[in-house]
Amino acid sequence: MIARTDPEFLRVARGDSQGDLVIENGRIVDVFTRQLRPASVVITGGRIAAVLPAGTDIDARERVDATGRVILPGFIDAHIHIESTMLPPSGCAELVVPHGTTGLVADPHEIANVCGIPGIRWMMADAAHAPMRIWFTASSCVPASSMETANATLEHADLEPLFDDPRVIALAEMMNFPGTIAGDAGLLAKIRLGLDRRGRVDGHAPGLRGRALQTYVAAGPSSDHECFTAEEATEKISAGQRVFIREGSAARNLAALLPAVTQANAHRFCLCTDDVHASEVADDGHLDRVIRRAAAMGFDGPTAVAMASLHVAEHFGLHEYGAIAPGMAADLSIAQIPSEKWCDLKIDATFVGGRLIAESGRCLQRVSTIDIPHFLRKTVHLPSGFSEKSFVIAAKANVPARVVGIIPGQIVTASKREIPRVVDGVLLADVTRDLLILASIERHGRAGKIGVGLVQGFGIRSGAIASTVGHDAHNLSIAGVDPFDMFVAAKRLEEIGGGQCIAQGGKILAELPLAIAGLLSDQTPDSVARSQHAMQKAYESLGGKLSDPFMQLAFLPLSVIPHLKVSDCGIIDVDAFRIVALQD
Repeated sequence: MIARTDPEFLRVARGDSQGDLVIENGRIVDVFTRQLRPASVVITGGRIAAVLPAGTDIDARERVDATGRVILPGFIDAHIHIESTMLPPSGCAELVVPHGTTGLVADPHEIANVCGIPGIRWMMADAAHAPMRIWFTASSCVPASSMETANATLEHADLEPLFDDPRVIALAEMMNFPGTIAGDAGLLAKIRLGLDRRGRVDGHAPGLRGRALQTYVAAGPSSDHECFTAEEATEKISAGQRVFIREGSAARNLAALLPAVTQANAHRFCLCTDDVHASEVADDGHLDRVIRRAAAMGFDGPTAVAMASLHVAEHFGLHEYGAIAPGMAADLSIAQIPSEKWCDLKIDATFVGGRLIAESGRCLQRVSTIDIPHFLRKTVHLPSGFSEKSFVIAAKANVPARVVGIIPGQIVTASKREIPRVVDGVLLADVTRDLLILASIERHGRAGKIGVGLVQGFGIRSGAIASTVGHDAHNLSIAGVDPFDMFVAAKRLEEIGGGQCIAQGGKILAELPLAIAGLLSDQTPDSVARSQHAMQKAYESLGGKLSDPFMQLAFLPLSVIPHLKVSDCGIIDVDAFRIVALQD
């Protein structure tokens, strides 16, 4: 971008020289006042030189007529794991830019758990070629806790060199909030690093309130994207945090948290997706989807736009982004809002640095993924001696067992107790009560552990679903009725180098190969979305009712999200932060 102090830029701003582009006769969303007003936007050298009243005579080399339409600042996702789109950064950009998103704040801790710092470096290198702004946060919790087996461990010394890259703008979500509150020296060293180098640390503290919250915030985390109630969100902003309202593919917190937002406190809220599948973006949109949903709930459209742009930029110190104003980066979109109904918002075109990047729902700039090194391939290594018997565990008849209860639209789970089906001392699935076998298989070729428990909520009556996407250590997660189908599904994922699949009757019904670290596809966004649709159809053929079963499955091993989980280390009572028995 041209420098703000460049004489030529100032000549264009004064009207003494010709600009590169003028988007004229539209109405801009003024995120400073949260209002719409008629204006024309003058752009040169990738920056906004002036925002002038509609009808002003402006000299420019190129003109775009926005009559009857609205000009929006480019959306910035406050917190996203690009890996959850199952696309590399370049592919993710192609997917989200047509929806008005021009910036992402990405935590690459998914690939870090599988491939360490080299994996992060590869993501950053690929992102450098993406047709949008991608900033990063330095992954603070790899692994998330000691109750899951990752393929890498990142300490303070590993993270420090990442901050030499100006695209690294914060320490990523500090998920180990119990350790932070307890004063763990290693965690506090990482927090100091984020504060010293960038002045900010992202938080992650689901349900944390009271004195524990005060202690956590006192240590340094200044944001949270894990709120589940309006009361929790209000308490966290009162403690000085910014709350990122998350609306992803598994965790949907928008409806619960919007009641906490008022005109007086809206500046303390941002929007994010955290984890969203490519198929959902392709079908429904990205942050534009979140704004439409907020509007459908009666929320003010311009305020929602500010929460998806200016507020994010202000939080992360991205002072040249997030608004349509003189001197700002010319990252913006042109949209239709039929009959002033924000719930019908439709993005027509997206500009990044004053260049038209997407139009009519398609990205105009295709960037191929950079070379994929060998260490990112063939990352699935099942334990020695693995067989269908690996899912057979001893259990007592007529004794209550712990059950992970899926809560649709949430990544928190219920901690249940049920009398399990036990035959000859062996735990079995019970489809009459929707009780399936749930397993997490260490797949990095390290410990060879397998954790097994019960899960309720998938609804399938036969077969198995399996995935090498298992937050955050990304071991192989699998839920099923038949141990043989579970075995077949796991072996297939090892064969294709990772991904997701559904098995029934010893056969694979559908699959999505994820050849890059078992997390990302090397195919096009359209291809990934089609495969995800096919997977959903296969899941429903088994009787399943969840809208996104694989995103739900992906969070069942995560040891830092309440209440009950199953990692490769065993069944985890997250509230007590310890491994527990199936029955006791």
